[in-house]
Amino acid sequence: MLRLVLHLLQGVVLVLLAFPWVSAQTRLRIEHRWHRNLLSLLNIHIRMHGVAPDLSVHSMFVVANHISWLDIYLLNAVRPVNFVSKAEVRSWPLIGWLAHKTGTLFIDRTKRHDTARVNHQITAILSSGGCVAIFPEGTTSDGSMLRPFHASLLQPAVHCDCKIWPVAIRYTHKDGSLNSATAYVDEMSFTDSLFKVLSQQIIYAETVFNSPISTHGKTRRELAQEAELVIGTALNLPMCQKELEAELILTPELSTSI
Repeated sequence: MLRLVLHLLQGVVLVLLAFPWVSAQTRLRIEHRWHRNLLSLLNIHIRMHGVAPDLSVHSMFVVANHISWLDIYLLNAVRPVNFVSKAEVRSWPLIGWLAHKTGTLFIDRTKRHDTARVNHQITAILSSGGCVAIFPEGTTSDGSMLRPFHASLLQPAVHCDCKIWPVAIRYTHKDGSLNSATAYVDEMSFTDSLFKVLSQQIIYAETVFNSPISTHGKTRRELAQEAELVIGTALNLPMCQKELEAELILTPELSTSI
């Protein structure tokens, strides 16, 4: 825990003293190294499958399944991007401040109109060659299933005609079995989740980078369904049937398209 706090403080120093004076590319390299060191402190070993885009790839839109707050640090340890995160994260001590200063976009999911504001920010980032990542499930799962993908935050990819990179995430034990200690679900507090992670001797984090999906001529809903299918297939996960039925009731047009 002490080493973790010191690492977070190092991040604060880098943001305050280094970021204002270095190029955007150098910032990405610093973030990349900092996130990899963070995972090392937490004894999280990355097992990567597929080909991850390097720092030379621009206007990249990543979609991934969501299990834990660790997902953000895991993906940033592979390729730093701007994340869309729930508004509550902004209030987390140190972590929220660092997330804000490194380009995280915060969305208030209790306010329907806030999606339009965040979509405008995503579009601006993609248009300038930046890279963005979202979790279209809108919430976390324990890793044993895949929740329905929501399409609302995919509109900027359609607007910018930007390819979507579907990334599948899974946390396992050494033998490949699911490690549920990483799941940040239900009413669990961040502190409880952190101590569960720290109690693990080793956590293996698997990331599967699938082939990018073209957005040309497709609607955001079609893209959400395609990305969901790709990620679910990569992880061999079932979709939550109850949530799918609820989605069909609330969104009749989805039923027609399926």
